[in-house]
Amino acid sequence: MAFRKSAIAATLGTLAAATLALAGCDDFAANTASALDIPEIAPGDISEDTMREVTRVLASDAFEGRMPGSVGEEKTLAYLIERFKAAGLQPGNGDSWLQEVPLMEITGANHAPLTITGGKTPLSFSFAKDWVGVTFREEAKTSITGSEMVFVGYGINAPEKGWNDYAGLDVKGKTVIILVNDPDWQSAKLEGPFNGKAMTYYGRWTYKYEEAARQGAAAALIIHDTQPASYGWNVVESSWTGPQAHPQYGDKAPPLTQMNGWLHKDSARAVLAAAGQDLEKLTQAAQQKGFKAVPLGLKLATSFDNTNRKFMSHNVIGVLPGREAPDEYVLHTAHWDHLGRCTPAPDGDDICNGAVDNATGTAALVALAEAHAKAGAPRRSLVFLAVTAEESGLLGSAWYGANPIFPLAQTVGGVNMDAFLVAGPSKDMTAVGGGKSQLDAFLMAALKADGRVVTPDAAPEAGYYYRSDHFSMAKRGVPMLYLDGGEDLIEGGRAAGAKLAEDYRANRYHGPKDEFDPNWNWAGVMADLQLYFRIGRSLAMSTSWPNWNEGDEFRSIRDASCADSKKGC
Repeated sequence: MAFRKSAIAATLGTLAAATLALAGCDDFAANTASALDIPEIAPGDISEDTMREVTRVLASDAFEGRMPGSVGEEKTLAYLIERFKAAGLQPGNGDSWLQEVPLMEITGANHAPLTITGGKTPLSFSFAKDWVGVTFREEAKTSITGSEMVFVGYGINAPEKGWNDYAGLDVKGKTVIILVNDPDWQSAKLEGPFNGKAMTYYGRWTYKYEEAARQGAAAALIIHDTQPASYGWNVVESSWTGPQAHPQYGDKAPPLTQMNGWLHKDSARAVLAAAGQDLEKLTQAAQQKGFKAVPLGLKLATSFDNTNRKFMSHNVIGVLPGREAPDEYVLHTAHWDHLGRCTPAPDGDDICNGAVDNATGTAALVALAEAHAKAGAPRRSLVFLAVTAEESGLLGSAWYGANPIFPLAQTVGGVNMDAFLVAGPSKDMTAVGGGKSQLDAFLMAALKADGRVVTPDAAPEAGYYYRSDHFSMAKRGVPMLYLDGGEDLIEGGRAAGAKLAEDYRANRYHGPKDEFDPNWNWAGVMADLQLYFRIGRSLAMSTSWPNWNEGDEFRSIRDASCADSKKGC
């Protein structure tokens, strides 16, 4: 989970104002909502006892932090199958509840300095302090020598926007130097070629590495800058210097660079200066449409050893078949995994139990499955997908997205549940990445039915929409909602909500003290689950196929998927 409850946005006074804020256009409510079939849904019979008990069990020490590939995984799978079966679901993968997810863990070691030659003076940078680099190739040693370096601006190739930083450029075997975020990230508004200050997928490091690999680059280094990255160098250092996991690619391997990594901003400035260039001036140039990449006349070299470990993990899938359109699917996702054993707390506790993150979201899958089964089969099928290895980089959901059990073109859309901060009820619900798809209209209808309003994403520039499991489906065209708990608590308002979020982040997030508390007040979580129930069931009872909004980066992917499909959208 990428914890995001750090900034508190002002709530919107009315539902109409919230809709406009989400949509970014005056005709959203009139043109989007009126064109969709959004059935009214009665409240669901959702069990608080189920939420409490499933969270308690999954977060117990007996599950050892639910690390993929461990005894904790074995216990988690058995328990979820038992609960899914008791809830009234059917196995989601033929006669099996499981989907195998083959994983590869690569640990780099013995990193040579990153050396740069060909400029005014030779440069040498220390691993972790000045740069980081990893490989996703299954090789015992990574060695790059004499790789020509090219500054490619933001490293974006977006035909639908008429933007290509690689235009007329051959980077095969070369090292590309890339800026983080989008060209218009400094905008104060949500308008611009890349949605202004709201990060698009083109701004995420995952995209930049993928595009560099598609272009044939040997290595891709992103220049770290705290503000547009939304985290400091300490996060890069801690995240990129240990074991790195990814699916076992086999014959389905996508294009891969030899090395992906980051350059500290001071290191990048020195590299560009050695080439007679200025980082600030190049950045300004790269923010303009039509920017041309700049060969630097430098050569890069480094090497490191790799230890590879293969293991099998699993997604858990249950389905409630639809009564009229069983081959049309509405998806619910949550990740079951956490960190296993981790850095001990002062009292010696070294189990990262992951009660909030994400035993609560996994429990919500079970509780919602029970409620939908009690309400009877809807028109379309409801899929409940508990994915593995989210904490390792959305790997379980990525595997499902690449190997879907239910065709993505026949998947109407869905919701993702990643950590419920257990608190009292709130007046609002936070929409992360709102304004991207017509699913907003289903959200607004559910909010209206429950007498609540929406709080827009307080930090759209951080790109939180691209950091949880729904993204693995979104990038393949399936419209997905990502919601966060309310921040305007009925008791205590926004100050109380901010205090609760800060306490969790400072004292429990990704640590041994994210533990189940029998004294938790579940009222707010249960109110949020009613929203998820209404949204999921409304999609499952609807005849509409909501799409991404015009201009969204995933719209063309969905349109192409629909054009190729004989069923579904």
